Amino acid sequence: MTKIVFEDADGNRQAAEVDAGTSVMQAAMDSSVAGILADCGGGCSCATCHCFVTRGVFPDPDEIESQMLECVLEPEVSSRLSCQLIVREDMDGLVIKLPRNQI
Repeated sequence: MTKIVFEDADGNRQAAEVDAGTSVMQAAMDSSVAGILADCGGGCSCATCHCFVTRGVFPDPDEIESQMLECVLEPEVSSRLSCQLIVREDMDGLVIKLPRNQI
């Protein structure tokens, strides 16, 4: 299991134990993380799983994810859709930050 830490805009943290191969979005849903709505269920079609991740940890977003990221409020260079981020075993302790507008 890999420990992922979700941090909201106020700095509150919630850890989740995640199996490698699980999406960050699914890990958030399984752990009842507030701020990840995942309205489309992981189909990369709603952007309600917006999060911030240090660049280079995951592969760059593909064209569809990049287009969806244009729809999020207050995007940043580190903006990603958590449904497109797959956890690996070597990511233990990874921090996923959540935008204020999804609290």
